[in-house]
Amino acid sequence: MCVGLETKHKKRDLEIPRYRQKLLNAIEQDLLNDANVLSVFYGGSIGNQNTDLYSDIDLRIVVKDEVFDEYRLNKKERAKNWGKVLFYEDFPWATYSVAHYDSFIKVDSFYYKIKDIKPSVWLKNIKIVHDTTGLIEDVLEKSMGLSYKPSVQDIEIWRSKFFAYVHEAYRRVMRKEIYYALHCLDNLRLSMTTAWYMEAGIQPNTFGDWAKLEGKRSQLYDWQLSLLEQWFSSREPYEIIKVIQNIFPEFKRVHKSLCNKLGLEEDPEWVDEILNMV
Repeated sequence: MCVGLETKHKKRDLEIPRYRQKLLNAIEQDLLNDANVLSVFYGGSIGNQNTDLYSDIDLRIVVKDEVFDEYRLNKKERAKNWGKVLFYEDFPWATYSVAHYDSFIKVDSFYYKIKDIKPSVWLKNIKIVHDTTGLIEDVLEKSMGLSYKPSVQDIEIWRSKFFAYVHEAYRRVMRKEIYYALHCLDNLRLSMTTAWYMEAGIQPNTFGDWAKLEGKRSQLYDWQLSLLEQWFSSREPYEIIKVIQNIFPEFKRVHKSLCNKLGLEEDPEWVDEILNMV
């Protein structure tokens, strides 16, 4: 719980781990008795064994191919078996459902066919609770031997998007579209965390996802977290541009580092030409 922030929900929040275990029990009692469910495992903080008060449940369910469409379409009704759902957050056509419960816990349930499960760096830290075919154990073992390494294409995409957000932020400031400009600034900060993770050989979050980038579970160094704090801006147009310019030195450093790692041309004059337009 955030130090110094007391809320009327403190008592409830302290009970969340108990509520979460109750939900886990209900999920497993329901799914493990279903003959069409081949495997059940958890990712996220449960898989990583680093849950805190506010951790959600990242649930993965592998079902028989012939019932997959039926289970996907029934995903919201299935979530009602585990507790009282207040609302859902997903798309009808998606293979996942996000259910928010009255215990202030959300369950992200993902449905898979057998062919969808392949070794991945994302599957190195999972908790298996049901595996009738041995598929998940095998995938976990193979995943443990994998490591993340950015590709030349990853770097090209990363720096191009960074440049684009720099230019777009300037346009939006000049149009007095301040929230849009701040959105671009936020994406520049997120782009830097992506670069830091790539430099460290850590799989970056999906772009747009700030999960575990700050706080106790962050894999960033203290100096990187300090820079993120410094790259904060109000709605003042001059300040927004100044903060963006303050990001440039670290961008150039990590850009050079990544280019050297992958044998990509750095071309600092080209970088300066692009950044100096703001």
